[in-house]
This record gives sequence, structure tokens and C-alpha cells, in this order.
Amino acid sequence: MRCVSRRGRTLALSVIVAVCVAGFPGTAVAYGPGDGQGSDTTGPSGNTDGEGNLSATAGAVVFDRSKNGSGESAGPVASTTSTWTPPACYYAPMYSPAQLQENLESVWEAESTGYEWDASQRKRYVEGDPYTDFNKDKAGKGYWWSGYVAEGRAGDPGALDCDKPYFWVDTGEPPPADIPEAITPEILAQLAYAEIRVPSTKVDLAPAGTTKVNLPTWAWLDTAEFKPVSVTASVPLLGVEATTVAEPVSVKIEPGTGDATTYPASGVCEINNGQIGEAYAAGKSDETPPCGVKYLRSSGEDSYKLRATITWKIHWTGTGVNVPVGLPDGEFGAEQNVIVQEIQAVNR
Repeated sequence: MRCVSRRGRTLALSVIVAVCVAGFPGTAVAYGPGDGQGSDTTGPSGNTDGEGNLSATAGAVVFDRSKNGSGESAGPVASTTSTWTPPACYYAPMYSPAQLQENLESVWEAESTGYEWDASQRKRYVEGDPYTDFNKDKAGKGYWWSGYVAEGRAGDPGALDCDKPYFWVDTGEPPPADIPEAITPEILAQLAYAEIRVPSTKVDLAPAGTTKVNLPTWAWLDTAEFKPVSVTASVPLLGVEATTVAEPVSVKIEPGTGDATTYPASGVCEINNGQIGEAYAAGKSDETPPCGVKYLRSSGEDSYKLRATITWKIHWTGTGVNVPVGLPDGEFGAEQNVIVQEIQAVNR
């Protein structure tokens, strides 16, 4: 969605800037009209009219979630890096020269923003400091960029932090390096990170539901359910995209009580030969599970809340970036009830 600046809240007509959070430095790629696959297109499209004017959503990021996790229990991953979160907004094309002129002149005519502010805007966009006459001599050769709130992130911290004024980017050129929140493959990858959804973290257990004191309980993930997921983010107008992929790499078992032993001792079961944990099979009752838990005390009339947290390794590729680039790992966990009973002695 388009963004409204803090200043705009006080105006009769909403104007100017929008919002964003810091991202990683941009990668040099070719920017130009495209279909989101890097191929150029010509002529009017759903993003522009025959005169090069942009539609209301032309610069908005488009998400392909067809390979994402789904279902009511699916949820977003939380970054394992406490100092990093995906951006809540970004900069992208918003106006043609004629559209910016119409937008700003209507504000100036309303005289609701004050002489000094209007004069500073005329100086910036009309009088050559640094732009002249809204860059109308470059019509069809680039766009005025401004801020958009990332989809579903309007209430997030940082959603109104990108307060830079409109800036110009020529077609085929990357955005300014001093505006790291401007759309690049890296920013698209981070936006896609926020859209990743993974299955509810419920591990398979054997015995299932109810186990016995001092009896090792095997734990594993269903490989049919826990598999890589991905989201692709693109701005078709620019022909730039990125695909972010999340792959399960480990599960951490927390028994829900201190009266338990985990396998391995760390409680973290790493992926091995494409699977996490090992499914129990007949004849393994005397073996120690590679992933699991042994409860040392009965849960009585209640149950223990076993928590399983899966770590997802996350990386991305995109326009001009064919070698996977890492992003912070993500985690998603859930609790499940485990009833633990005493082994009943049999009197003969």
C-alpha cells in the first residue's frame, strides 16, 4: 500500500513521503520495465497508461505464495537474530513527472502547508535544486520514487520511518546507494522473508499421546509435511524479483519438565540424510532414539507440555544473484500434550 507521511496527517491533502526500515546494501542489477522475470516489455501495461503515468499500485511488491506453507496451523518464522527484522516498508516508483506535478501543485494551491514548505518544494522539484520542472524532460525515462508500507505491516514499528522526499531514478539505473530501503533484490528477499509460512511444529512421537516413565520416546518430523517452502517477491514494473527459501534443519525438544532426559542431551536434533529424527519401527524398543525424550516422573492427572521448535535455514536468490545468499535463520515452535504414566507392576 502507498504510504502517508507524518506531515501528511496534518494536511488537507495527503502528500509526500512514506516509510521504511534499514536493509542490506543493494546489488547492482539492471532495472527496467519487465514481467518480473527480468525480461523487458514495451507499450502500456496494467502498471502504466499510454502516456507513462503509473497506476496506484504500479510500484507495489507482488508476492507469489504458491510454494509457501499453508493451513490454519501454519505461521511465520521469527528471526533468530534479535537485532534484525524484515523491513516494514520500502521505496519504489510512484509517479511520472506529470503525476508528481499534479499532486504537488494541488497541494500548493490549497495553501494548507505554509509558504516556507511550499517554497522549499518548488525549489527542489521545479527550480533546479536539484530537479527542474518535475523532470518532465525525462518523461518516459524514469520515475519518481516514494514509500510504500509492506503488505500487512501497517501497524509494525518502523512503518513510518522512511521520510525521504520523492527522488528520481532513471530507467535502467539502480536507486541511490544512500537509500538502502529502495527496492533491490535484497530488499525483495527480506520482504519475502516476512511472508514465509511454515507448518505447525508438531513432532511425531512413539509412543504417541501417552508414554511411560523411564521409557524412551522417539521423536521425528514427517518429511512429507516438513519440506522447503518459498515465497517470491517482485516489482513487475522494474523487472526485478527475489525468491526466499526456508528449509527445516533441526528441531529442539523441550520436555516441559526438568524430570526428563533428552536425546541428544542438547535436545537439538539436527537434520541427517534428509530427515530430522527417526521414525520408530518394530524391534527398536531396546535402542536409544537419535531424537527423543525420556520422562523420569509421571505427569499425574495432568500432562507435560512438550515444546518442539524447528529452526529453518533461510536463503534467497534473485535478479542478478544466482548464488544463494543467507538471511537470518527462522524459528517456529508449538506445544503438544504428553501424558506420562507409571509402569504398572504385575503381581503373580
